[in-house]
Amino acid sequence: MRNAVCAADPRSVRTTCAFIRLTLASVLNFPGQRRQMIALAMQAVMIWAGLESLDEIKAISLFHVIGFGLEVFKTSKGIQSWSYPDFAYTKIWGVPLFSGFMYAAVGSYVIQAWRILELRVRHHPPYWMAGAMAVMIYINFFTHRYIGDYRWYLACGLAGLYARTTVYFRPLDRRRKMPLLLAFVLIGFFLWVAENISTFFSIWRYPNQIGAWATVSAGKWSSWSLLIVMTFTIVANLKHVKARIHVPTA
Repeated sequence: MRNAVCAADPRSVRTTCAFIRLTLASVLNFPGQRRQMIALAMQAVMIWAGLESLDEIKAISLFHVIGFGLEVFKTSKGIQSWSYPDFAYTKIWGVPLFSGFMYAAVGSYVIQAWRILELRVRHHPPYWMAGAMAVMIYINFFTHRYIGDYRWYLACGLAGLYARTTVYFRPLDRRRKMPLLLAFVLIGFFLWVAENISTFFSIWRYPNQIGAWATVSAGKWSSWSLLIVMTFTIVANLKHVKARIHVPTA
């Protein structure tokens, strides 16, 4: 086990340190707008340090755009699913720019985990099917207020699409595996826990948390799990990742 830890990719160590610094910047009460500026600066530092390749930077930038667009919609006057009450010079349409980086951080996590844990995927569905499902998930985040929430129908579709899909990974010195669907659910759970921590420290707040903090609705767990499916689909289309995915041809 010691050898396995010592043999860790130096980039993974630097990435871990970067995320620790970003977390501290988020929860500590820095004066002025330093918290937001630190969050914006961290991605630039990671790019400068070579922690991500050009393809990975493209994917992370896409996560930022996708996430920021969703944030603008969810915090708009007609929706107000949550809000960012603190003042910030970096706000656009009431949303601080670092909010997009939170989604990009999720994407970066998947990318780094793929490399560090040596992920392999067996029986992945055809890319066009996975892509179509990811698009429908994203659309549902916008349309559920107007035509109904179809997340559980989408979840049933995902259960059928990824029923045979298995992910293999190496946490230390042994290779392990689990159903990919279970991985989606578990990652979504830990993101939900992280969201509870973030709202506790008032990084953002839901309407029921304005007066006093309350636990984030368990329904957000399913939202994060669906977001992970979208993230996984984008990462799966990176060139070096495709080489580690087995897609049945018949």
